Amino acid sequence: MSGHVSDPNLARIYRTLQLIRRAEEEVARIYPSDKIKSPVHLSIGQESVAVGVCDPLRPDDVVSGTYRSHAAYIAKGGDLAAMFAELYGKDSGCARGKGGSMHIVGMDQYILGTSAVVGTTVPIALGYALALKREGRQRVVAAFFGDGATEEGVFYESLNFAALHKLPVLFVCENNGYAIHTPLSKRWATPRLCERVATYGIPAHQVCDSDVLAIWNLASEAYSSIRGGSGPIFLECKTYRWREHVGPGEDYHAGYRTRDELRPWQENDQVAIIGARLDPAEKARLDTEIEKEIAAAIDFAETSPFPEPKELHTNVYA
Repeated sequence: MSGHVSDPNLARIYRTLQLIRRAEEEVARIYPSDKIKSPVHLSIGQESVAVGVCDPLRPDDVVSGTYRSHAAYIAKGGDLAAMFAELYGKDSGCARGKGGSMHIVGMDQYILGTSAVVGTTVPIALGYALALKREGRQRVVAAFFGDGATEEGVFYESLNFAALHKLPVLFVCENNGYAIHTPLSKRWATPRLCERVATYGIPAHQVCDSDVLAIWNLASEAYSSIRGGSGPIFLECKTYRWREHVGPGEDYHAGYRTRDELRPWQENDQVAIIGARLDPAEKARLDTEIEKEIAAAIDFAETSPFPEPKELHTNVYA
């Protein structure tokens, strides 16, 4: 990839990283109260992928996520209050309280609806990318998925279709090393995912340490190339979820991974690293803003009404 891109705004990147981290920590805090009505898959520890990919996007670009999508939703500018209300099952939620954590959506910010079914959002993202190509306004789609989704047949069908039609899509694999509890070593014959993708003629790049600025730079260059008509580009971001696969807690007692595995990722925590590069007064101001925004979003969710029973039959098609 080539082409000059502007430098990242560290204050903005920190604010989004910390907003995601603190919002999800609050989700984890509230969850045992049973106020949150759906399962939650937290991105704590993985925030840098969403922020690095979404920060350089244009407002009219499109994001497609997975069931672990709070981070991408927030990073793309999704309404935080509407997200919390959705988790609470309230009528003011981004999916009218019907979808919960795994089915969030924000079309006002071009955030496609997410799905609990692994891999299914990838071809939907391609459909949108095809529409954007025909529209001709140089808009792009960032399509997120986990390492487990790369084992679905539709993933390879999507790679081929996107390459064949030179679709404006950045494929983003959030590779946290596990499909639920099963490590890559028990699922992949080789770890060379980028090599497999490259056989479709798609440029493939890897970031091994969750460095948010490295991800930002690769994504920025990718968008410049894609807008110029290059076709799809692939980005594998190795990352690590700090919490359990689904739920608010930790699961190191379960025996499939250890705290020793977690430790280097915590030492390389991008939220702390980027925060340390800011002026302390600016960081304090941002932290205060973030806490107020989250508190307001939770209050909105707490005080919003549940959907009326008649809503059960709206948007249902036979």
